Amino acid sequence: DVCIEKYLADFSGREEKLEEVIEFYGLRKDYPAYSLFKIHEELHGKLVDEGMLDLYEKMELPLCDVLFDMERAGFKVDINALTEMEKEYDARINVLLEKITELAGEKINPNSTKQLAAVLYEKLGLKSGKKTKNGYSTGAEVLENIEDEHPIIPLILKYRQLQKLLSTYIDGFRPLIDKKTGLIHTVFNQAVTSTGRLSSKEPNLQNIPVRDDEGREIRKFFIPRAADRVLVSADYSQIELRLLAHYSGCEQLIKAFCNEEDVHALTASQVFGVPVSEVTTAQRRSAKAVNFGIIYGISEYGLAKNLKIPVKVAAEYINKYFETYPKVKEYMNANVEFAKAHGYVTTAFNRRRVIPEISSTNYNIRSFGERAAMNMPLQGTAADIIKIAMINVFNRLKEQSPDSVLILQVHDELIIDCKESEAAKVEKILAEEMQGAVSLSVPLTVSVSSGKNWFAAK
Repeated sequence: DVCIEKYLADFSGREEKLEEVIEFYGLRKDYPAYSLFKIHEELHGKLVDEGMLDLYEKMELPLCDVLFDMERAGFKVDINALTEMEKEYDARINVLLEKITELAGEKINPNSTKQLAAVLYEKLGLKSGKKTKNGYSTGAEVLENIEDEHPIIPLILKYRQLQKLLSTYIDGFRPLIDKKTGLIHTVFNQAVTSTGRLSSKEPNLQNIPVRDDEGREIRKFFIPRAADRVLVSADYSQIELRLLAHYSGCEQLIKAFCNEEDVHALTASQVFGVPVSEVTTAQRRSAKAVNFGIIYGISEYGLAKNLKIPVKVAAEYINKYFETYPKVKEYMNANVEFAKAHGYVTTAFNRRRVIPEISSTNYNIRSFGERAAMNMPLQGTAADIIKIAMINVFNRLKEQSPDSVLILQVHDELIIDCKESEAAKVEKILAEEMQGAVSLSVPLTVSVSSGKNWFAAK
């Protein structure tokens, strides 16, 4: 598969057409078969030289069959539930619009930057925030900063949120549902992301919101394909943090995961200098943001923005974190130094990401490169692990529960559509194969549940 060979050995960071690739290698478009063969020879040699042949032959190629099966299987949508939700959202949006009109003293379109800016900043006299070349911004970030200034702001934000959910996930999904079967067939991209993660399109089933109640509600209209079936969902718990503990060799984190301690409470205890038993909900939430932020190479400015705290306080949190877990700091720095020396970083399975930004003279571009160097080995290894799990789950289902179908992967989560009578067996298969995908110094834990729709199975 030349597409996958090129993705692994010579990734350009964008989707490419066959003609473009042939041209890039200086071959002839009017001899596509010959050109493809010559490209294959060159790329295959590169995979061998760079130690990626196993990644190609044992992970990516077998995954093609799994993804083909998943795309063909599809995910059933409850059309009636979709229609009911559409009516409910329309009604809620209209109520919000009436309230916005009342508070604005005139009829406005909350999606029109011009109309909104005139009402908020001129008529109501609110502080205007950042100005763009087209006038004052009314983007979500700007409005969230002045949310407490006037009761109209939360209504506008809620209106936009519901409008986006309605247009993207309800109206947007409807034309993609097969009228005969009620199934929706996403397309999985195996050769698009720079980290090795899968992506999904037409529709994107991987970006259904999970952070807010309204977004999660969308999962309710994804159901099993028959009345006697259920959905079984399994997802890794804090996989990237566990990988960070393993690869950094940080004793405190390894011990915490092995003893099934609450890692966020532990971090909060260290950062705020209180016993674990006295950690407050707010402190744990802050520590969670620090824990996950560290994986993504977050800056004090980024953390301050996330937690809505002063930059100085955020810097103290990060410094305290690294004082507590010095091996994490060493590991992150080592990734950055490796990238500077070699121009790339790799996952545990030798997947490579080239990071040209790391040597840029522009501070912002170089900082992006450094963050990518810190995060890619963790995010990429997590992506590799779930791919191994998918292949193993797929093969085991064929042998032990052939009527069960793997239908979706959402980064750390796998979803299977199976007969209700097989649910316990499928849950066991999922847990065993996901937890046993690799052997680390910390356990990989998986939470498994089932239900009559995707929301209930979570």
